[in-house]
Amino acid sequence: MAQAPHSKLGISAAALAFLGVLAAGGARADERHAVADPHFGEVLFYFFQEDYFSALTRLMTAQRFARVPHHAEEAELLRGGMLLSYGLHQEAGRIFQALIDAGAPPSVRDRAWFYLAKIRYQRGYVAEAEDAIGRVRGPLPGDLEDERLVLHAVLLLRSKQYPQAIAMLRQTSKRSGWAAYGHYNLGVALVLAGERDAGVELLDEIGRDRARGEELAALRDKANVALAYAFLQGGAPARAEPYLERVRLNGLVSNKALLGLGWAHAALNEYERALAPWMELTDRPAADTAVQESLLAVPFALGKLGAYRQALARYESALDAYTRESARLDEAIAAIRRGALVENILRDNPGEESGWFWRVRRLPDTPEGRYLTELLASHDFQEGLKNYRDLGFLSRNLKAWAQNIGVYRDMLATRRQGFAERLPRVVAGERALQVERLRAAHEREVKGLERIESEEDAGALAAEKERMLAVRLERVRAGLERLADPAQREAAREKHRLLRGLLTWDLSAQYSARLREEKKALQEADRLIAEAEARREALLREQAQVPARFDEFDKRIEALRNRIDQAQADVGAAARAQEDYLAELAAAELARRREQIATYITQARFAVAQIYDQAVRTSEKAP
Repeated sequence: MAQAPHSKLGISAAALAFLGVLAAGGARADERHAVADPHFGEVLFYFFQEDYFSALTRLMTAQRFARVPHHAEEAELLRGGMLLSYGLHQEAGRIFQALIDAGAPPSVRDRAWFYLAKIRYQRGYVAEAEDAIGRVRGPLPGDLEDERLVLHAVLLLRSKQYPQAIAMLRQTSKRSGWAAYGHYNLGVALVLAGERDAGVELLDEIGRDRARGEELAALRDKANVALAYAFLQGGAPARAEPYLERVRLNGLVSNKALLGLGWAHAALNEYERALAPWMELTDRPAADTAVQESLLAVPFALGKLGAYRQALARYESALDAYTRESARLDEAIAAIRRGALVENILRDNPGEESGWFWRVRRLPDTPEGRYLTELLASHDFQEGLKNYRDLGFLSRNLKAWAQNIGVYRDMLATRRQGFAERLPRVVAGERALQVERLRAAHEREVKGLERIESEEDAGALAAEKERMLAVRLERVRAGLERLADPAQREAAREKHRLLRGLLTWDLSAQYSARLREEKKALQEADRLIAEAEARREALLREQAQVPARFDEFDKRIEALRNRIDQAQADVGAAARAQEDYLAELAAAELARRREQIATYITQARFAVAQIYDQAVRTSEKAP
């Protein structure tokens, strides 16, 4: 049964989940969209570079400090998608459920459940995947709907609900990129449901299709091989041959096809024709199980043709090949036990922040690497590798954070020292201000101004020049009385009265303006004194509280250090356990192969013994 390929669907499942929010408003997923919050733009910058861990940490920090108010729903959905990409499907499910409960649009809701079902299925949580896919209420846009139908059908096939799976797959569009996978699974479902002819017809159609691209060509080969082996096992080798001849000579299943083609001819007693594909196989890398089986199949066919000497030579050659292969398997198992396997794979396949879509694309050039193709294609090993890779990435982050703890301690010590050095200077400056004296002087000025206002004492607001003029006029008045001539004295008195009146007029005319200015000056003085008093109060508080805050920061740093130490220990233990698990999987796979080799060796020796026994009987019968 074929599964859908793990393609990126554009950028990633999380990206499409995010863009689904935008599309819900009628926008297309490939359009540009305005980012109102700079911190959200920073998150997207890392996200679209597939640095998902960096994007996730920045997003959670921005959410913690309410820095993405214009993208609250998009940010939460994006966070769920990135958590999903790291396999945290339960946390992602809670986020999606919260969005749904908060009244998210149906399109957002359906996409959220679809991606949740997809990652759950990939992680092996089949029941949870069925629950999630069942919550999708409406059709998804574009090819996503066909992908949903295929995924739902695959889940139904796993639970042997063949009629429901068939009905689901028949809804897929022929124009979709998922059509081929849907039709393949539909063919399998029809066969399993007992509609053999209909299933064979559909698989045959796929097997004859002019595939475009490597993925579809591989699917076509797989359909032909599946049909051929079904007929071989059903005792109809003649019907298997045409399907096997459609398979490419070099492809993912070409070795299996060549082996099956040989057995199809052998079942029809066409041993000479069987030799052609089997001989082709013997020249291929011996690590493949089909090649290993062909090493026995060739001498078997030669024996059937009566070429006993050639058959014997081939069996002995096969024994040598099996012995060498068994030794290489022992060497590979020993290398795996030494713990080098996982590190070699990760070294040759970078992409530690890629999350869900990380794949092993290059096998390590090591003794064990040549045997791991089938194992690396398995779900358990792939997911185990992702987990180990993520644990390694977390371990490196924790190591960097542990180093930063020392930096934080230095920063705190520098601040303590700076506070201790600046505090005496600040306290001395505050004392020099003598705020109480200033406040008392201000209050005296306020009372004096109140008296001036109540008495309308314009002279009290005279300028310095005016006060000096008033003093001179007073001296002049005193001097007038000493004038002997009464007429002259009276004339001088009149001039003095005029000048005094003029001064009084000027003071009265400017009284209101000067009173306002004095009030404003006293208000500004009051404000400045209040600020000085507030600074003094703040200084007193800081003097009492800052040392306590330093102690609090010190405790927080120590608590973080303890948390990091504990997390490092937990991650290290989990990584070791995961590495041991992967090593056991790999070693078990190679041990199984070694057992198969041992079986082949036993069969080869038995066949050699038979040939020798037959040769002895033939010589005894000779005259």
